[in-house]
Amino acid sequence: MHTAAPRLTMGAVTVTLAPITMTHAEGPLADGTAGQVWGAMHTTPTAVPGGLTGRAPAGRGPLALALLPEYGGRSDFHTGRFSLRFRLLNPLLPRTCLVGTDAPVDFALKRSGPSRRISTDPPVIEFSAYDDVFTAPAAKDCGPLTGPLNRRLGLPAPAGNLLSYDASYTFRTYDRLSLR
Repeated sequence: MHTAAPRLTMGAVTVTLAPITMTHAEGPLADGTAGQVWGAMHTTPTAVPGGLTGRAPAGRGPLALALLPEYGGRSDFHTGRFSLRFRLLNPLLPRTCLVGTDAPVDFALKRSGPSRRISTDPPVIEFSAYDDVFTAPAAKDCGPLTGPLNRRLGLPAPAGNLLSYDASYTFRTYDRLSLR
């Protein structure tokens, strides 16, 4: 299980996302290859400064805008590859409004430095990574606000994006799991 509070610049928006917790299992398969099993991802929406218009006051008003990261179908923390979709939340937007509708935003994280062991029992390890070359597609399925919303967010964004991923994780080896 690991927890991160990523900093995201995607198009014209820069935010520190609400903490994300991911659970997954990984290790060697019977044939010796590496394998992973996805568990779950939990997070909450993050307010986008300036809301829908870029000048809206912070808060929950009708012009507020929030990003909700969602699992995009890939997580491989051995290679640093994972993917997310970003649901855009506002009372004026349909629930279908997403960045990454057709294909998720794919990240290829590179380590910023060595991992650091914080504790041995339980094991807690911190690491930092980043991706500064990912592309971000336009938002889709946002109703009549799709065009203005993409202009406001600077999407699609083929360059100039950055995900800084500072995380900590803990683990249990399979031989330490209880058999209930």
